Amino acid sequence: MATTFTTRITAMYTLQQPDPNYVVNALWEVTGVDGTYTASIGGNTRFNSADQVGAFIPYADLTEAIVIGWIPADVMEGSQRCVQGQIDSKITPPVSPAKTALPWSA
Repeated sequence: MATTFTTRITAMYTLQQPDPNYVVNALWEVTGVDGTYTASIGGNTRFNSADQVGAFIPYADLTEAIVIGWIPADVMEGSQRCVQGQIDSKITPPVSPAKTALPWSA
């Protein structure tokens, strides 16, 4: 079954400059669901007014989709790969070697 990923913003931090309630940091969580298995990872993205593209959007007009769109695509892709790795490990747990007593010291 294909994994379905969702991203949600869990918190935002603001400064009052260069504009009122200017978002400088967003905390987010990526969750993946593959049938019975679920995994997630959290992260944060910082924003700098020098890197701003487009017009300032007032805080009250922000939507979760807008803020998620500010997160670089490579960050989202890496987070989804990490979540997929967690799910894959649940489906097929990795084999871990066991420490075994030396046969000549028994």
